[in-house]
Amino acid sequence: MEPTNQKFLERVVSQKALQMGSSFPCQICVVGFLCGVCLTSLFLAVLTSVGTFGFTGISFSSLSMGNSPLNSSSEISNVITSSDYQSKVKETARWVDSKGREPESDDDERVSLLTEAWGALLADREPEESEFSKRFGLSKSSLPNTPHLENCKLSAQVNKRLDTRSGAGRFPPWTTWKGSLNMYPATETDENLRSFKNQPVSDGAYPPWIVGSDEENYPLTRKVQSDIWIHQHPVNCHDPNIKFLVADWEKLPGFGIGAQLAGMAGLLAIAINEKRVLVTGYFNRADHDGCKASRGSWSCYFFLETSQECRDRAFELITNKEAWEKGTIKGKDSYKSKEIWTAKVPRVWGDPWSYLQPTTDINGSLIAVHHKMDRRWWRAQAVRYLMRFQTEYTCGLLNVARHAAFGKEAAKMVLASIDRDWPKVITNQPKSEIEEFVWSNHRPWVPRPLLSMHVRMGDKACEMKVVKFEEYMELAHRIQMHFPHLKNVWLSTEMQEVIDKTRSYPHWNFYYTNVTRQVGNVSMATYEASLGRKTSTNYPLVNFLMAVESDFFIGALGSTWCFLIDGMRNTGGKVMAGYLSVNKDRFW
Repeated sequence: MEPTNQKFLERVVSQKALQMGSSFPCQICVVGFLCGVCLTSLFLAVLTSVGTFGFTGISFSSLSMGNSPLNSSSEISNVITSSDYQSKVKETARWVDSKGREPESDDDERVSLLTEAWGALLADREPEESEFSKRFGLSKSSLPNTPHLENCKLSAQVNKRLDTRSGAGRFPPWTTWKGSLNMYPATETDENLRSFKNQPVSDGAYPPWIVGSDEENYPLTRKVQSDIWIHQHPVNCHDPNIKFLVADWEKLPGFGIGAQLAGMAGLLAIAINEKRVLVTGYFNRADHDGCKASRGSWSCYFFLETSQECRDRAFELITNKEAWEKGTIKGKDSYKSKEIWTAKVPRVWGDPWSYLQPTTDINGSLIAVHHKMDRRWWRAQAVRYLMRFQTEYTCGLLNVARHAAFGKEAAKMVLASIDRDWPKVITNQPKSEIEEFVWSNHRPWVPRPLLSMHVRMGDKACEMKVVKFEEYMELAHRIQMHFPHLKNVWLSTEMQEVIDKTRSYPHWNFYYTNVTRQVGNVSMATYEASLGRKTSTNYPLVNFLMAVESDFFIGALGSTWCFLIDGMRNTGGKVMAGYLSVNKDRFW
């Protein structure tokens, strides 16, 4: 009886529901509910697809010097791959990812931990082991190798050895053995190897700061660099026949670093022509707290142009009236300004500039012949020599910049190659000899191919034709058409509007230093003064050296800065990479 009553009630309820469902208000409610479900499903589908896009590229990151543990200077880098709205997309992407793929959330935490731990080692004051362990729950020795960072202390030691005459005036160990391999202990006990390593340079060795063959550099680069070093490092600086030219770097407010380098290139030409040893004096851009012991000296950033013995001797003779009268010593005031800026290019190597490789592209054509080819060749040789070895300080600036720009990418690569349970599971292996003496000579990792682009605008319009950022990007697209895997750009510019326009190119990865830029048109001197001496020197040098190491370069030959970058690349094994310029040098 009870089941029958239950069935009866169910039929009554069903009929009642059917009557209610056939009513118009109920139908409206049902239709509205179904539409809501459809719209919600569609919205979630769109969010999911957009979230996936957000994870495919490198997300926008902005690190400030005030709260980052990475900083050893006021420079750091940003990377941007899409427009402003992506920051909002990232929030959605994180939400979707946390719901659907929890393991990747753990990976993100590991990447952040490793990136920050690496960065802590780059701080002005490296944390003690106990402090590091408390902060990260790790020991320093448990950190994996940093592929994008250089061992600056070791590099400085190796380079000093390669830049110094040993006992009895013997030549530095410029053999065909590279970098740290020259310090391999076993070679010190083998008499044949010791003899080989001390052979004079004329027996086939060439300067270790030159990369690539003769065909990959300006003509005679290896020989010229060797000869300049020998000229600047006499065996006996107290020899009465040794003459000196002592000169401070230009320090007028309107002179940028490019102009200072061009001026010193002229003085080096005069010194070689007159058989004098060039000795540089005060460098105003190094007159800041970051340079510490080498304040006010070129040696804050790069190795000095001559030995300390010759410098001491030259500064001793400065106070000697007889030395000035005999011409044993001269200063910058001994020459007219025109003699310095248009100095006669040394002819001791003939005229190698007459057969420069035509690898400069302007308006789609290669430039084979132009005015001032001798000056272009010489300035490249002079600047390469003056910048032949970076100091530990400069190396550290580059480490900070690379870590800020590429640190997360490097961490992802490293974590993909080690135990997935790191840092819970740590396997420490002693460094092998091949790691210490062979692989340590490889350059730090950067995402390649890498295109460097220097966009010069602002007050430069009074000296050359300036073009819009869009024209630079047209040249970048030309390179990409031939090298379709190119997507990374190291961008250097003083203009904020250029940085803003990068958002219009979401398929490119832009890296740039995080520094205050010009808004509007002000003079370069005013802009640099607003940054302060330390920042206005450090960040351009980082950009310069990153441009030299990049695979491709786009610039404006009308800019002295671009002109010198081109010269450094053409004496650094990059001739066949070519150079796309938006204009000609103003003297051509």
